[in-house]
Amino acid sequence: MGNSTPSLVFSSIFILLASFISTGAEAIGVCYGDRGDNLPNIIDVIKLYKSNDIGKIRIYSPNEAALDALKGSNIHVMLDIPSDQLQYLASSSAAKTWVQTYIQSRVQDVKFRYIAVGNEVFSTDPKNAPFVLPTMQSIYNALVEANLHEKIKVSTAIDTGLLDPARSFPPQAGSFNVAAYQFINPIVSFLAQIHSPLLANVYPYFAYANDPNIQLPYALFNSPPDGFVRDDSLVYDNLFTAMVDTLYAALEKSGGRDVSIVISETGWPSAGGKGATVENAGTYYNNLLNHVKSRKGTPKRPGKDIHVYLFAMFDENLKGPQEVEKHFGLFTPSKQPKYQLDFK
Repeated sequence: MGNSTPSLVFSSIFILLASFISTGAEAIGVCYGDRGDNLPNIIDVIKLYKSNDIGKIRIYSPNEAALDALKGSNIHVMLDIPSDQLQYLASSSAAKTWVQTYIQSRVQDVKFRYIAVGNEVFSTDPKNAPFVLPTMQSIYNALVEANLHEKIKVSTAIDTGLLDPARSFPPQAGSFNVAAYQFINPIVSFLAQIHSPLLANVYPYFAYANDPNIQLPYALFNSPPDGFVRDDSLVYDNLFTAMVDTLYAALEKSGGRDVSIVISETGWPSAGGKGATVENAGTYYNNLLNHVKSRKGTPKRPGKDIHVYLFAMFDENLKGPQEVEKHFGLFTPSKQPKYQLDFK
């Protein structure tokens, strides 16, 4: 930063402010799902991200058209490796080829941030679960060879189904299901070793829809003072941070005390299920964004930035089997916003 002349000082201040603005925009991501037959073309999709100051995107496979459209966009990318590719990519040679093909060839023009090795793989899935960790290791080693391992973090995206339902409340009691230990504990150890976060899909909506004891205001960040949940000295005024801290407690018990969490999906549907309305969804998204921007963190991790990816950019009319799965879009397929959201 220069400081020798007023013009240079002004320029330096402007650049510094711009970097803060950019960082704020990067804090909010939106997942791009493409299970629809009426969605806009990918070039228009990326333009929509940019025009709404959405600084991060998650794409669920190495879609080359999407990766090409992201060139020069300055949008940070979480790129998934689909579960059906895990067995093949557990091989070090296949992982090296994958990294060369999709990452190294574009890394000068595309800002890759995370590689998600599998999405919501069940610990009991005999076809895919055994290959999550080996593929994470192979992809990481390929990134090391390309000298990209500090820039691009390798992880896997789990859902809260890995938690032990009998020990998911209060949050500090959180623990992974005993049946999942063999699957998740080695993954947690590897994440700690390579200083990568755990990616987690966290949906207060589904917790609310499936549990009659959860009140809607608590799920929407709207709890009255007498509706707070207390866990020893920790106080929870919303379900989202309670769920995140339950995951942190489980991580600690599995040897991941220093492993952070990135919220790789969270959302609220606008139709198709209990409490699924445009009004409730708009309330959830706005209150979540306000919480993230306040930098309050969670009661267990106060002041720690929460990085979130909202699910999803568009309603996807080919998703299912539940009707509610079709209505998570922040935008309609015609690119009209369903809610007034500020992503900065």
